[in-house]
Amino acid sequence: MYSTNRGTVGGFFLAGRSMVWWPIGASLFASNIGSGHFVGLAGTGAAAGIAIGGFEWNALVMVVVLGWLFVPIYIKAGVVTMPEYLRKRFGGKRIQIYLSVLSLLLYIFTKISADIFSGAIFIQVAMGLNIYVAIIILLTITALYTITGGLAAVIYTDTLQTFIMLVGSIILTAYAFNEVGGYEGFVEKYMKAIPSEIGNGTIPEKCYTPRPDSFQIFRDPITGDMPWPGLIFGLSILALWYWCTDQVIVQRCLSGKNLSHVKAGCIMCGYMKLLPMFLMVMPGMISRILYTDKVACVVPTECLEACGTEVGCSNIAYPTMVVELMPNGLRGLMLSVMLASLMSSLTSIFNSASTLFTMDVYTKLRKQASERELMLVGRLFILVLIGISIAWVPVVQSAQSGQLFDYIQSITSYLGPPIAAVFFLAIFCRRVNEQGAFWGLVIGLLIGLARMITEFAYGTGSCLHPSSCPDIICKVHYLYFAIILFVISLILVLTVSLLTKPIDEVHLYRLCWTLRNRTEERIDLDVDDTIKPEEPVLDDETVPDREVSCFRRAFNWFCGLEDQKGPKLSKEEEEAIQMKLTDTTENPFWRRIVNINGIILLCVAVFCHGYFA
Repeated sequence: MYSTNRGTVGGFFLAGRSMVWWPIGASLFASNIGSGHFVGLAGTGAAAGIAIGGFEWNALVMVVVLGWLFVPIYIKAGVVTMPEYLRKRFGGKRIQIYLSVLSLLLYIFTKISADIFSGAIFIQVAMGLNIYVAIIILLTITALYTITGGLAAVIYTDTLQTFIMLVGSIILTAYAFNEVGGYEGFVEKYMKAIPSEIGNGTIPEKCYTPRPDSFQIFRDPITGDMPWPGLIFGLSILALWYWCTDQVIVQRCLSGKNLSHVKAGCIMCGYMKLLPMFLMVMPGMISRILYTDKVACVVPTECLEACGTEVGCSNIAYPTMVVELMPNGLRGLMLSVMLASLMSSLTSIFNSASTLFTMDVYTKLRKQASERELMLVGRLFILVLIGISIAWVPVVQSAQSGQLFDYIQSITSYLGPPIAAVFFLAIFCRRVNEQGAFWGLVIGLLIGLARMITEFAYGTGSCLHPSSCPDIICKVHYLYFAIILFVISLILVLTVSLLTKPIDEVHLYRLCWTLRNRTEERIDLDVDDTIKPEEPVLDDETVPDREVSCFRRAFNWFCGLEDQKGPKLSKEEEEAIQMKLTDTTENPFWRRIVNINGIILLCVAVFCHGYFA
């Protein structure tokens, strides 16, 4: 915090484009892996086997798509946020504001709520502490170093916490496999992990026996809980939205020193994404073996006693193993891992959400806001987010169903595909225009909301009490629904674009893949919005220094708002800084090294899917 360049918008939100590859890779991984993964992945693994690990392995392909195809365009465009890219690409304000508001809603209802809820489950199982007390303490600490530090502080703390998370979960995995007699013992015992209370024959056998395809990633396309076409194509659409267009992820890449560092960071993150299958999914399955009556309970009264909810207790698989299996000192380490992952994920979201609000919403309300005002508003918005998050906890608590990870992924499937379609076409099809993008987003959102509201109105049901939702709406698996919604959005965007006037090429230089290397000056469609009034030049000698109180000075330093009276930059110097921020040149040697590593990573992804298929 002391040394990071946090007194400017570029420093606070993009870490001054000075990050090297390993903090970028660690921060990408840590931003993605929250306590929702520890609880959700282990829980779904305990209930249904290894297929959920395929969600993690899909990222091995997507980080390559991010680093090689999407980030070069974002850097050349010279943008700080994703809605800002769409504004430069399409012009107008409605898409940018639509996307900013939708992103903030998604943050609150999926990421923040799921992370806080899963952290609360862990604290409840491990310490018996009141959920609200624990959450308020956690959020206070998290907010403190996000508000005071900016993105560079976020990336450095992410890196440290990634290390803690990995060490703790590796130790627990070793303990768990040792307990069941290695991998062979694990495979054999998991298939026999049936609870002792099964309701005197009134409960269907499929509700309490492990699935026959528990050790396969690719499952039946019609009867499977994770159908293989959905896992390959539907999941890739969700991953395209998450990894290539999401503010939290892309912001980390935009802070890279140069494009080779960004690519190397993406590769590092890709290799780390191999780990959750072995460090979260499989330990969750082992938890079912060791604590079958708790984790795999099926009789509602038994489940209510074990974890406080009737639909199932798979969510407590990971926390139970930490509390029951690990010795005292290591139990403390694992608690710190869980809290670190929760804080890391929340920090990333708070920083990115405040960037979105400040740069995309607030600057529309106050066009002539000074840099100092923007810095303060960004920090105050984080405090507002925390208030909403704490108020949302009871809602998440009451919605505690047995499948946290499914809840997150299904909401993403209903809201994410139209955004993925618009970004995909924005970069790879220059004929697409603002009208096409806007109506594709709006109609896609309405279709997604219709499915989501219907499903939640009828309830998602459980194995014992299936939902009464009409088959034509709710029986379509959410990954299949993502494919359908993506295709509808693509068709809508292209049709409306072809029926309306195209955007002139002079507005698209370095904003589309085919025009990425054009050097002519681009006339931005948002040029009217970006002109700021020139500040009056005041002679230092004529303006006496105002006396600043000690308290005021301390406050300014704490929030990174020091009045840094540097020399006024000339036009050439400002252009040189802008050139640095939009530069994508690479050293040929390092470019070759990262390209080879990218190919190896893709081969590893294919091998892993094939081995466990």
